[in-house]
Amino acid sequence: MSTSMKVGAVIITMGNRPDELRALLDSVAKQDGDPVGVVVVGNGSPVPDVEGVVPGLRTVELPENLGIPGGRNVGIEAFGPGGSDVDVLLFLDDDGLLERHDTAELCRAAFEADPELGIISFRIADPETGITQRRHVPRLRASDPMRNSRVTTFLGGANAVRTKVLGEVGGLPDEFFYAHEETDLAWRALDAGWMIDYRSDMVLNHPTTAPSRHAVYHRMVARNRVWLARRNLPAPLVPVYLGVWMLLTLVRRPSRPALAAWFGGFKEGWTSPCGPRRPMKWRTVWRLTRLGRPPVI
Repeated sequence: MSTSMKVGAVIITMGNRPDELRALLDSVAKQDGDPVGVVVVGNGSPVPDVEGVVPGLRTVELPENLGIPGGRNVGIEAFGPGGSDVDVLLFLDDDGLLERHDTAELCRAAFEADPELGIISFRIADPETGITQRRHVPRLRASDPMRNSRVTTFLGGANAVRTKVLGEVGGLPDEFFYAHEETDLAWRALDAGWMIDYRSDMVLNHPTTAPSRHAVYHRMVARNRVWLARRNLPAPLVPVYLGVWMLLTLVRRPSRPALAAWFGGFKEGWTSPCGPRRPMKWRTVWRLTRLGRPPVI
């Protein structure tokens, strides 16, 4: 099953996982159908020696760490303005591995079959146990990770995006640096009429980790949550959305240092610039609600 859609892949790396990066690139090179073009972005670090793993591999080395969305945006532009040299872009974590050889072909077929489909979120599975964590299923009803569905957001390091979406609504928000940048793009895409699918048969093997391992996690999560609301929600929903998330954070009873960092980030989200405000249409609010996740949680 081969179609005419051109597929590229953007991988950002800090240069500290060369073996995992080579394994990922090898899994990309083994994809069925037309070859997948690859750009590896060294985010403030040299790209490890991966020459020859993927034919035509291109690398970009940035002098400083621009954060996850900034690095991915550089990778997008390496495929032309807004990624216009290809039809679909895969975004893959550098320590992941494509389990199947037909993932790129499945993406091509899915986008060809559904003109409204703009983004696909892959299933992430631990390579040793095969388990998919609930937080890696981008919907509220996450108990069955094998169930495919329409969703309202996607996983940043395991997804496919139609480049027409990026050309229409723009890329990821550079200023977020880390956390919630995917939901920002997802909401803008949904507001423009695109749909997002979660597909369990498109799998990225990735070791189970805790996002809180990052020192900036609690501050960034809170700050960017505020920015997400300020940028995208109709004004009446902003306090509702943020109030619900504050309550959920308190119910989860984080440690005192984590809570202090969270409230510091929450304050920063209100006092610092968050980029352009483009509130979604109320019909998009209704669409999100029908898809099972109203934008108040």
